[in-house]
Amino acid sequence: MALWRLYYHLIWATKNRQPLINPQREAELYRYIIAKADAHRCIVHAIGGMEEHIHLVVSIPPVLSIADFVKQIKGSSAHYLNSTLAADSDKFGWQEGYGVFSLGGKQLEQAVNYVKNQKEHHRQGTAIASLEQAIRQDDAPGRWY
Repeated sequence: MALWRLYYHLIWATKNRQPLINPQREAELYRYIIAKADAHRCIVHAIGGMEEHIHLVVSIPPVLSIADFVKQIKGSSAHYLNSTLAADSDKFGWQEGYGVFSLGGKQLEQAVNYVKNQKEHHRQGTAIASLEQAIRQDDAPGRWY
């Protein structure tokens, strides 16, 4: 068994940055993502976001690429929400691309706290610009891969 300690801060947005993550969807979405990550032997340290984007602090084992992890989570979570919460009038989807930042062990606690307090950071205007910028850039294909 290999020893690994890999930490990533991932960010991605809803399709056309629409406010699709309402409170009902948020709870279901977060539960689903945590379960799916667990099935891939990944560790979700924190999950949070706003109505139009999500942040995830996660450890991904070296046998799984970051791109494959994100593809699996985004694709399956959109399918899950659309099939289980079909009564909602807004079809759920994710925007193409994502932002990823690698973290050291000493940065993990700070990143976890930041992600868990997303709503408060946005409300108070204390969101970290360089992280939030990742979901506001022009999403040309491949830009965040």
